[in-house]
Amino acid sequence: MSRLKPIVLLTLGLLLAGSVTAETLENIQKRWAEANYEMEGDAQIEALDSLIQTLDTALATDRDSSELLIWDGIVKSTLAGSKGGFGALSLVKDARRSLETALSINAMALDGSAYTSLGALYYQVPGWPVGFGDEDKARELLEKAVELNPDGIDSNYFYGDFLAQEKDFDGARRALEKALMAPDRPDRPLADSGRRKEINALLATFP
Repeated sequence: MSRLKPIVLLTLGLLLAGSVTAETLENIQKRWAEANYEMEGDAQIEALDSLIQTLDTALATDRDSSELLIWDGIVKSTLAGSKGGFGALSLVKDARRSLETALSINAMALDGSAYTSLGALYYQVPGWPVGFGDEDKARELLEKAVELNPDGIDSNYFYGDFLAQEKDFDGARRALEKALMAPDRPDRPLADSGRRKEINALLATFP
């Protein structure tokens, strides 16, 4: 199985549900960004495993929280990317289930970010018979994500990355440049900084 790219949540405002608090989500976001952008190897895997345990505990008391389910999908996708290999397939399948459940509960949660994360899975995971990857499904989900969050850094980044893989470099460049213009998220400086580095690195590879 190919190495997955980290998948990130996009949001400026939090749509809270059930007993989920802003502090809970901010803590999860912060720990994910630290693991994703500041750690590597075993340290990263350990940090992500710990974060999954935190999410398991939170979901045990609030199983209908779209926000927690979205983050569960994101963290498991990131961990799959860290581990790589065929052993990561069960993680991405779990991530897909969490994201699909989040969509069924509240598709607009966190600015529709489940669409972005799920769309990223569909173009990064291999297709049949190894995985469930599907380029047409990825396009559909990512275009919906951009429709719901047209100025988001992550919705535009993943759409641009997808278009680049499809060799649509003009479309990819437009999406990525729009992502670079996204407003800063005061509560997510590390995630924004890391994402912008990824965007610039991708743009530098274009013909």
